[in-house]
Amino acid sequence: MSLLPDVDRILLGPGPSLTAPRVMRAMAAPTISHLDPLMMALLDDVRARLARTFRAAEGSFAFAVSGTGTSGMETTVANLVKDGTRATVIVTGYFGDRLAQMCERYGAVVTRLAVEWGRACDPDALRTQLAETPADVLAMVHAETSTGVVNPVRELAAIAREHGALTIVDAVTSLGGMPLEVGVWGIDAAYSCTQKCLGGPSGLAPVVFGPRALAQRVTCRSFYFDLSLLEDYWLRRKYHHTMSSTLVYALYEALSIIEEEGLDARWARHERNHRALLESLAGLGLSVLPREGERLWTLNAVRVPDGVDEAAVRVHLLETFNIEIGAGLGPLAGKIWRVGLMGASSSPRLIVLLRGALESALAKQGRQVPA
Repeated sequence: MSLLPDVDRILLGPGPSLTAPRVMRAMAAPTISHLDPLMMALLDDVRARLARTFRAAEGSFAFAVSGTGTSGMETTVANLVKDGTRATVIVTGYFGDRLAQMCERYGAVVTRLAVEWGRACDPDALRTQLAETPADVLAMVHAETSTGVVNPVRELAAIAREHGALTIVDAVTSLGGMPLEVGVWGIDAAYSCTQKCLGGPSGLAPVVFGPRALAQRVTCRSFYFDLSLLEDYWLRRKYHHTMSSTLVYALYEALSIIEEEGLDARWARHERNHRALLESLAGLGLSVLPREGERLWTLNAVRVPDGVDEAAVRVHLLETFNIEIGAGLGPLAGKIWRVGLMGASSSPRLIVLLRGALESALAKQGRQVPA
């Protein structure tokens, strides 16, 4: 008996999202070598498309690391942080804390700017922090997946630049789904993943280093994530590791879909479906954790009503409707459901399906839908 799935899960959790059918078909193309001339042509095309998707500045280096979003995180940190680097990390949730831990592992003297989970960082708080404790690097999460909060990265990056700090931005849950202008906003390095708003499978981490970051790179203590060695592979065709051609096909096709839709139109679709979900949830008497103006369009932190067994709701959705949503993390465990509307999963029909499934799950626990 095979353990392989034969029914498509409806992935509406914090990631992965649904893989676009075109991307699935692309992955069926014949395998080629990581140094095949066609592979090199694909890498050049993917680099150009990633730079456009990040909206990177001229002179930036955009590429993809073999690994998940965390490998992108480690790549940026490993090449910009060394022993004694003064790093201020904005912590608005689980992944901001992971970013702080990563900086510490690479020898940084880390100052955490802690923000209440469910709230965005106040730019004035950062301005005060940097005036009191200077930093060489400011690291932050754009779209905090654990809380559904979007941080005002444009304003925060401008403050960092005023204080002479390089900026590292986690765009794991925003690239391709939320407005992100790496060049215009003055972001020095950013990373993401392929399995969320881009609509591909997990396995690659898009990364971009801007001109200032490239000029101020440090000696990297990691071999696998060494930017200079990765440049040798992506630009100068030197062997570094055996990159999966299948995953490159997937990223190539996913980025092609994004450019056909148009990045601005794609952002608008994610916002439109986010607002439709909020209206749908309100009809069930449900609300989201972040306040207006601080809400992600791609990841919705839905409050669990008092007296409701949140785990039982998730089990009911999975077993009865084949829908996956996520649980809360850290201090929000048991208090929220995390509903992702990302990439191919950002669709009106899925919102309608989720609404009916949630109504069924709540009714099973004796809760009636408001009139």
